Amino acid sequence: MKKTALYDKHVSLGAKIVPFAGFEMPVQYSGVTEEHFAVREKAGLFDVSHMGQFFIEGPGSKDLLQFVTTNNVDALENGKAQYSCLPNENGGIVDDLIVYKMGDDKYFVVVNASNIEKDWDHISKYNTFGAKMTNASDDMSLLAVQGPKATEILQKLTETNLSEIPYYSFTVGSVAGVNNVIISNTGYTGSGGFEIYFNNENAEQLWDAIINAGEAEGIIPAGLAARDTLRLEKGFCLYGNDIDDTTSPIEAGLGWITKFDKDFVSKDTFAKQKEEGVTRKLVGFELQDKGVPRHDYPVVDAEGNVIGKVTSGTQSPMKKIGLGLAYVDKPHFKLGSEIFIQVRNKNIPAKVVKAPFV
Repeated sequence: MKKTALYDKHVSLGAKIVPFAGFEMPVQYSGVTEEHFAVREKAGLFDVSHMGQFFIEGPGSKDLLQFVTTNNVDALENGKAQYSCLPNENGGIVDDLIVYKMGDDKYFVVVNASNIEKDWDHISKYNTFGAKMTNASDDMSLLAVQGPKATEILQKLTETNLSEIPYYSFTVGSVAGVNNVIISNTGYTGSGGFEIYFNNENAEQLWDAIINAGEAEGIIPAGLAARDTLRLEKGFCLYGNDIDDTTSPIEAGLGWITKFDKDFVSKDTFAKQKEEGVTRKLVGFELQDKGVPRHDYPVVDAEGNVIGKVTSGTQSPMKKIGLGLAYVDKPHFKLGSEIFIQVRNKNIPAKVVKAPFV
């Protein structure tokens, strides 16, 4: 198992460590609910250094990314970031990712930890454009400062005016005396905040600086479990659960990052799905009775016929009800449809609703 540069810090803070995507990662510190509400109401600090980072540079870099991702890289200006995905040749998804435009012919790509090697091989396979590719995953750390107080806390540590960095934009600056930090207005909690990328050797210095700077605002360390409940309340997809090599972006509700004004892998498949419609869709649902939905629980209709399966589910800390995401067959995926989630052999009524849940 790999460890992030902050592994010893997590152990010293009493974090519960679990194996995740090949890394020993902190799943929680003080408790999932406390960490969840800290991020929603104040601020939380996440170590997400297990994520993968690639630099793709040179004259062919844009053409390569344009062909291997679904979103339109042409729309990116310097200092802007874009959510996108890597489609495979069978109409599925290799991974979802964020593409940052660092400059003309220089891009920074952030991928999921479990897919670093797979993504690298997939992009490399199509690199007939002569782009220079660098896998910086083992050398870089990533901290996510998330929550309504995140900007205020981070601003104490940098001369960069954070209020001038819009959502899905970034700059390179100095934070807590560390230079060449990528400061990005992104995150996967839906509570606002920043993600900062830097060299491993500065990890403890930056972690301590952020925790100390945010003491008055109530910042606390947060683990993977709270990250999961936070992203789920906002209806954000998690690779390996809600999207994978067998699901298309059209089925997953990611048509908004699938742009047909360019050529890319599986374009024709997705165009056909968009035109003709799909036979299943990823939907949000809320239980109408007590119960906690979990990954892979069957979804059934009123007669008990299996019509889908839960991909992500939880007891929402904010709404105090069971909710989740599920692939559901046509026509049951329409908003307002009544479906049933099989929880321990009991069919619990649920309603198809529009995400985000909160």
